[in-house]
Amino acid sequence: MSTFDSTKLPLPQVLKDITDGVIQLPDFQRGWVWDDEHVKSLLISIARSFPVGAVMMLDTGGEVRFQVRPVENVEFSGGLPEPEKLILDGQQRLTSLTQVLALDKPVKTFDPKGKAIDRHYYIDIALALEEDRLEDAFISVPADRMIKTNFDRDIVMDLSTTEMEIKNFHFPCSQILSSDDWEEALHEHAPNRFGEFMKFRKQVLAAFRSYQLPAITLGKATSKEAVCLVFEKVNTGGVPLSVFELVTATFAADNFNLRDDWYGSRLRKVEGRVERLSKEPILKGIEPADFLQAISILQSSERRKADIAAGKTGKQISAVSAKRATVLSLSLADYQSWAPAVEAGFILAAKFMRKQCFFTGRELPYRTQLVPLAAVLSQIENRWLEPKIYDRLSKWFWCGVLGELYGGAVETRIANDYEELMRWVIDGGENGDTPRTIGDAAFQESRLDSLRSRNSAAYKGLNVLILREGAKDFFWKATIQELENEDASLDIHHIFPRAWCEDAGIPANTFNSIVNKTPISYKANRMIGRKAPSEYLGALQTHKQVGLDDAEMNAILASHRIPVQPLRSDSFGEFYSARKSNLLQLVEIAMGKSPQLDQSNSDDLPSPSAEHDALV
Repeated sequence: MSTFDSTKLPLPQVLKDITDGVIQLPDFQRGWVWDDEHVKSLLISIARSFPVGAVMMLDTGGEVRFQVRPVENVEFSGGLPEPEKLILDGQQRLTSLTQVLALDKPVKTFDPKGKAIDRHYYIDIALALEEDRLEDAFISVPADRMIKTNFDRDIVMDLSTTEMEIKNFHFPCSQILSSDDWEEALHEHAPNRFGEFMKFRKQVLAAFRSYQLPAITLGKATSKEAVCLVFEKVNTGGVPLSVFELVTATFAADNFNLRDDWYGSRLRKVEGRVERLSKEPILKGIEPADFLQAISILQSSERRKADIAAGKTGKQISAVSAKRATVLSLSLADYQSWAPAVEAGFILAAKFMRKQCFFTGRELPYRTQLVPLAAVLSQIENRWLEPKIYDRLSKWFWCGVLGELYGGAVETRIANDYEELMRWVIDGGENGDTPRTIGDAAFQESRLDSLRSRNSAAYKGLNVLILREGAKDFFWKATIQELENEDASLDIHHIFPRAWCEDAGIPANTFNSIVNKTPISYKANRMIGRKAPSEYLGALQTHKQVGLDDAEMNAILASHRIPVQPLRSDSFGEFYSARKSNLLQLVEIAMGKSPQLDQSNSDDLPSPSAEHDALV
């Protein structure tokens, strides 16, 4: 049996139903975003009786219930009326037509740059009657109804009163559906132009008044799942709907505002979860989809346990999943049951990251890796501080970062890591195999040569590994992390300066790699300039505000894992090889496994126990 009707509706009646509140919007709909040019283009299409596409609506009164809101700029003197239909597709078109044709106030739209503006729309009657000039006849004017030039000092055309509209023979689009008052004024002020107006009325105004809008209406019996599926397929505006928007739509059917729960609402005095999470700087970039994925993991894991307990086998057992379909299947009860624990899990994840020496969102290698971490921590709570559990979580984390395994589509890895981590960290490995992320992770020695983008996960990870070893600034008497806490100007700079390398004929791909980079203050970098290392080290050491001997400066260099003698002798090749070895040692310690060495260098890399010798 069909659950929808397809018909054509008179445009004037549709707009009246919108202004009366008979037709409204479900609150999960995105806001109105059409700009001035889009509005004019729509008006021209209807004036020419061109098709503008079907709209889709949902009959209210069935099991599907949504929070609702009126169409943009529509207001009611009393409370919000109970709608009979909700717009699922066609919001931008219907909002534009309602504001222009059915409301006697400025249209709230946008200029080409996205800036909010107020506009009134007019038709140049004389121009509209010329052959092939209809497109040029539609204009928009500012809220004061005056077109000005010379920085608003000179008025080109004044349409601020009905008399001035008639004088300039420009018809207000807000009177298209009912022009009786304007016609009476035309009789009074310019009766000689009435015949011309009647021709305009027949050719242009009649097109709007008789326009039939194709409409598809979903019946009351349409299920919640079907409504959300239809909404996803048709109401995209060319941009796929996010999983958060779709779950918001689903929960709204149960009269729960997920957007308020996440973002908060001053109007409804609701504090959002994102506001609480953002008190932790590293969580400021957390997306609502991340939060929903963590809930999906926990809910599907619980369902899997129940299936196993019930004796199910094989494919009958539910899988732990963070995939889109699984997230979309969450019920409101699922969300409300798991959300508090997941929120606490993300807060614990921020604490874990601080112990790894990550403090802000820009330092975070992979936001997505926080999802399984938060899910695990929500279950083990403060046990993550137990040395064995902490060490295992750290090893997993660094394998994900330096193995660069959390880029792209990672839904499967997220779910697998949760299951495998829970077994591994809780059972101590006795009943849980090593997580696949640890097994899959590999760091190739040659990756250091290609790490040039500070936005890559491995680049960020190596930078933090250097910082947490206590790297000290070349100028200020402080570690880099202490200077960051003081908001000093810091950045990652070349150790052998770019200009020096270029003069020496060293390829840019080589001197721009992370091997030749380290975090230092702006003060130190300014003193380095274009100088050779042997020269700038001497200048730094003898600066009147520094005054360091060779041993003290060597210790600072060693804190960055910079080989001292090659640097002081301006030997780039020797420096590059030795520092690469030093960085690989940090990688091995963090990942708990040896890097994959280039064949030619496999016999030359010192072991971590020989670290001191490599630094000096």
